[in-house]
Order: sequence, then C-alpha cells, then structure tokens
Amino acid sequence: MQARGLAVKKASAPLESFSFERRALGAYDVALDISYAGICHSDIHQAREEWGPAIFPMVPGHEIVGVVREIGPSVTKFSIGDSIGVGVFIDSCRVCVNCISGLQQYCLEGMTGTYNTLERDGSTVAYGGYSNVFVIDEKYAVHVPKNLPATGVAPLLCAGITLYSPLRHWGAKKGMKVGIMGLGGLGHMGVKFAAAMGAHVTVLSHSPAKKSDALAMGAHDFVSTKDISALKPLASTFDLILNTVSAELDINAYLNLLKLDGTLVVIGLPGKPYAVNVGTLLGARRSMAGSMIGGIPELQEMLNFCGEHNIVSDVEVIKADYVNTAYDRTVASDVKYRFVIDASTF
Repeated sequence: MQARGLAVKKASAPLESFSFERRALGAYDVALDISYAGICHSDIHQAREEWGPAIFPMVPGHEIVGVVREIGPSVTKFSIGDSIGVGVFIDSCRVCVNCISGLQQYCLEGMTGTYNTLERDGSTVAYGGYSNVFVIDEKYAVHVPKNLPATGVAPLLCAGITLYSPLRHWGAKKGMKVGIMGLGGLGHMGVKFAAAMGAHVTVLSHSPAKKSDALAMGAHDFVSTKDISALKPLASTFDLILNTVSAELDINAYLNLLKLDGTLVVIGLPGKPYAVNVGTLLGARRSMAGSMIGGIPELQEMLNFCGEHNIVSDVEVIKADYVNTAYDRTVASDVKYRFVIDASTF
C-alpha cells in the first residue's frame, strides 16, 4: 500500500516529505485513512536521537485517528467507515502474563512501538502516523466514539491514556484530593480526567499565567510553584499526585504533600535520577510509583469515558509544512496544549 507523509532522514534533521510502502493487508489487519496525527514530545526526542540509537528514515507519530478504509477477510472488530484510533504500540508478544491480562504496554518481551522499531518479524521497519494511511492488526486498534471531534481525539491515544491509566489504577474518585504537577500536553488531560472522576483537583505549576486555563478545565485550585515555599501550606494534603514534569526538581518537596498512604506517580522523564529522602516516605507510609500509557482494554475504556464526558485534548491544528516549527514550539512549551497535524495536508 503506497503511503506518503513526513520523515526524518537522519538524527536532528528537519522533517521532510517522504513516500513509502505500508505492508500488504493481512487477514486480521485493518487499513485506515488517517485524519489527524498528534505531535508528542517523545516524537521529538526520538527524531533528534536523544533517547539512544534510532532507525532512519523515521516516520514519527503515535497519536493517530482515522477512518477504516479496508479490512482483512478475518476481521470482526471493525467495519469500513468506522472511526478508529492507534496509540503508542502496534503489537506485543500476546502470550506473556501481562499481554494476556490486557496490559500489553508491559509486555515481558517488550511492546512493539508504533515507529522507530522493527515489527515482530524482526525486519519490517515500523513507520508511524505522520502519514496519510496506516495498517494495523485489529487487536491493537480501538474504536473512537462518534460524538468526539477527531481533531481533539488524536492526543488521547498517548497523552490521554498516560494520565487516565494512573488515575484509574490509584482509584481517583469523589472525596479524593489529586494534585497534577505541570499543565502541559499531559497535565491538562490529567485535570480533565480527575475532575470528571469527581476528585478535588489542584494544579501545581511554575506558570502562573495558566491559572485561568486550569480552572476552566475543571481544576478547583491552582498553586504557583515559582516560589517553592508556596507548597508548605499543602503538606499532608493529597491522596494522589501525578508528576507530568520532565524538568529536574526537588521531588521531596512534593512527596511531603502526600497524606498518610498517599502516592506520587512519576509520568514525566527527568534528565537525572531523583534524590529521594527516604525519611519523607517513611514518615507517612508514602509511596512513589511510575506509570506508562495503558493496555488496549484500558485505551478503549478511556475513549468510552471521553465519549460519555465529552473530553478531548485542547489542540492547535496545523498543516504538514508547519511541523518543524511546531517541534521547536513544543520544546519551548509554546502550545496550548497539543499540536495536531491535518493528515490531508501530507
């Protein structure tokens, strides 16, 4: 299947037009016409080879929404014309305990990423969603509720599930106090989900100008962390804190905000390991944990939740020729709150 899109030909090179072939449709595959592809900061890290050796040419993109155009003869999950989503991975071993449990993101053999990797055959390069068409096994794609605008759906496939999964796992609900560290592409989804789950939501952000946005998204309180002393009155306040910040910071100042048995979940990847004061954990039986996206069942659950509560990402829709500028703006945190590429412009 002929495809066109954008690719990085070598590390840190600009994205440019690229024509390539998708694999032939297998018995359980679906082909989709991509409508929109979100830009995730991890796309930039990989395109610039900041996370180790990468495969070039690289077609980034793992926030994909589109419409089914063709199905294999054994497909039962989708029909032509269905709205469909593809996220961070496109396959896994399917037989380990985690895959069988629907936690494919924690596949013991390693999940197969949507791009910058080889597919399970060990030879086919996986190309991502910055393109006009995509082919995927039906088991690794999800249905998109028809009431949601496609523009705001694409980032749900990564940014959305990355925040929904820990909120569900740690039981965010009415009566709980949830803190969201950072109000960017990830954090703004955490605010929307936690508020919809009934929790009392506080945004902890170093950008005071984002207060009105946070409150409009459902946050009940906003605390500027430009002056770290502003956190002192919040000691022993939160049941759950989600840390979406990738910058280096004193994690102990935030651990101290947890109640007895509270948990701080790390989602953003800092440049250096945190220096944790164990006494802060011991003093209130606090926990520090990590979380990464979600499996296919949870991805579908999240989209259904979004359909029920009319939740989508706040996006800026761009054309393909603006992507390199969008990369620079993303690095500069100059977007509210996610860039989404109109795939019709590839």
